[in-house]
Amino acid sequence: MALAAGACGSDEGGGGGKPGGGGAGEQLTIYSSLPLQGAARAQAVAAVNGAKLALEQAGNKAGKFPIKYTSLDDSTAQAAGWEPNATSANARKAAQDKSTIGYIGEFNSGATAVSLPILNEAQIAQVSPGNTAVGITSDDPGASPGEPDKYYPTGIRTYARVLPKDTYQGAALVVLAKEKGCASAYILNDKEVYGAGLAKNVELSAKNAGLAIKGDEGIDKNAANYRSLASKIKATGAQCFIYCGITANNAVQIFKDIAAALPDAPLFGPEGVGESGFFDPKDGGLPTGVAKRVLITIPGVAPEEYPPAGKEFLKSYEQKYGEKNPDRYAVYGYESMSLLLDAIKRAGDAGNDRATVAKQLLATKNREGVFGKYSIDKNGDITLTPYGVYRIKNGALAFDHTVQVQS
Repeated sequence: MALAAGACGSDEGGGGGKPGGGGAGEQLTIYSSLPLQGAARAQAVAAVNGAKLALEQAGNKAGKFPIKYTSLDDSTAQAAGWEPNATSANARKAAQDKSTIGYIGEFNSGATAVSLPILNEAQIAQVSPGNTAVGITSDDPGASPGEPDKYYPTGIRTYARVLPKDTYQGAALVVLAKEKGCASAYILNDKEVYGAGLAKNVELSAKNAGLAIKGDEGIDKNAANYRSLASKIKATGAQCFIYCGITANNAVQIFKDIAAALPDAPLFGPEGVGESGFFDPKDGGLPTGVAKRVLITIPGVAPEEYPPAGKEFLKSYEQKYGEKNPDRYAVYGYESMSLLLDAIKRAGDAGNDRATVAKQLLATKNREGVFGKYSIDKNGDITLTPYGVYRIKNGALAFDHTVQVQS
């Protein structure tokens, strides 16, 4: 269920809240837990490759501590995406390994809702290269009752992410709808932590922007089709459609059926569908006729707008993996690993102490990352908030423009 890949050396067993030993040169382990099967496989593999590159460039060390990296899979073939039992098994494996000092994951916000309490109890610093759900870090609008406190049983924050929370993505989707001349929209969400929360954020932003929301409805991800639901949406007179959810929850079928029912409506999706399984027909993605009507919001600046450090990353990635234009999750994986290594280094002689490293992670200020300068706030959120808008061209994402949004 928890598949290890790309590790060097052997895992150390045992439990305990901190790495054992404490001597200089003690080897520490950073785990990642990402969906290496299903619709997000290409993005997860890119994130793993980015993390490996960052560690290699750091000389496989952080401060005086040698670092080992172990990649785990939080997905199953049957689920075709992240799966709760696989996710919790990964988190327990990391928590019980006395050498563990950091954890990269999860890709999906719903998966982090499973792993974070386990890792927080073990005081392990966790960095996500993919989460955006508001409730993971705050009780701001879009969060559900009990969030975020239920994810932090110790009462101390141990989690950060390198993507902005969905407060900003909800606003970006509304800005996009207004740009396209829509006076009204209909929302479908996949009922997961990420999708349901994002839908709330879209509604809140729409209210402030004067975009009428004709409905916000949760879908049955196992439905054979959504033709009757599409007819219902058509009857409301909604001028555009916004999906809040991930590819694995039948997003391709949803867009195909909505596109047929609303032939003139712009179709919008979030970064949760920014996966080849959604936009590339060769991977089961949208047919060209539907894809040309879709716009997707992606957090962060486009590669074309990267600072020098980002351009250097692209050059190094191409040299190592032979990809000139890697999936954007390569940079998120790279920055997630780099951020953890930096926290360990800043911890100095206590770089093998989990609580100290987690504290340093949350104390990150004015870091020169590969996609710009940022800090991590007290909740674990990144301070960079721009969103890029992408269209689908020839089975790939193509940058269109950047939207600057306010929370």
